[in-house]
Amino acid sequence: MTESHPVIFLGAGPGDPELITVKGQRALAQADVVLYAGSLVSPAVLGWANAGAELIDTAPLNLEQIVAALIQAYRQGKQVVRVHSGDTALFSAIQEQLEILEKEAIPCRVSPGDTAAAAADAALAQELTLPEVTQTVILTRAAGRTPVPAREALRELARHGATMVIYLSIKLIDQVVAELTTAYGPAAPAVVAYRVSWPDQQIIRGTLADIAEKVQQAGIERQALILVGPALAAREGSLKAVSKLYDRTFAHGFRPETND
Repeated sequence: MTESHPVIFLGAGPGDPELITVKGQRALAQADVVLYAGSLVSPAVLGWANAGAELIDTAPLNLEQIVAALIQAYRQGKQVVRVHSGDTALFSAIQEQLEILEKEAIPCRVSPGDTAAAAADAALAQELTLPEVTQTVILTRAAGRTPVPAREALRELARHGATMVIYLSIKLIDQVVAELTTAYGPAAPAVVAYRVSWPDQQIIRGTLADIAEKVQQAGIERQALILVGPALAAREGSLKAVSKLYDRTFAHGFRPETND
C-alpha cells in the first residue's frame, strides 16, 4: 500500500529565505515535490528544498493544472509542498485549491508564513500601532480586475484613520491616492515598500500628495505594498504617548506598581 502524506500549503514569507518558519523549512527539506508560485516566491527560498525534490513553477499554470499536479503527486505517495509567498491567510488563493482537494478526500495542512506587511514595518523600524495615534491596522486591496465589496472601498475604510496596508494595488496608485486623500488629507504620510526583504528592496517615503509621482519615477509597477496613516510619521515627532506596558506606574500580574 502506498504511504500517503498530507499536502502542505506553505506560506514562505516575503522573500528573505531566513524569514521562513522553522516548520516551513523542515517541510521543504522533506518534500519530494514542491509546487511554487514562481512569479512571487523568491528562488532563494527554494534553497531549503530537498536536493532531490521535483520543483514545479506554477506561474504559467491554471487552477486545474495545479490541482491535478498536487493530486497526482499525492496519489503516488510523495510528500507534496505547495508554496505561496507571504502568509497563506492573505490573498494567497489557497481556498479553491483546498476545496478541490477536500472533495478528492486528500488531507491537507496549512503552515503560515511571515507577511509582507510585517517585513515592511520591520524595514521601517517602527510600529504600525501607536498609543493615542492608532490602534488598528487594516490589510486590504484596491478594487481592480478583482472587485471588493462596496463597504470595503478604500474611501470607506479610510474614514477610520487607521494604518492601512494596501496589497496588490501599486498599478492603481493614482486611484488609491484619490480615494484616501479625502479622509487622511494630502499631507498624510505614505510609504511604498517594493519587494520588501529581497536584495533589491526599495522603501519610498512621501505623503499622499507626492507618493504617486515618486513611485512612477522609481518605475515600480508590481510587488509593492502601499502603507498610509498617521503612525508612519513617528520618526517626525508624532508620538503622542508611550505604551503603558512598561510604564512604572502601570501594575499588572507580573509587575507591581512602582513610583520611584
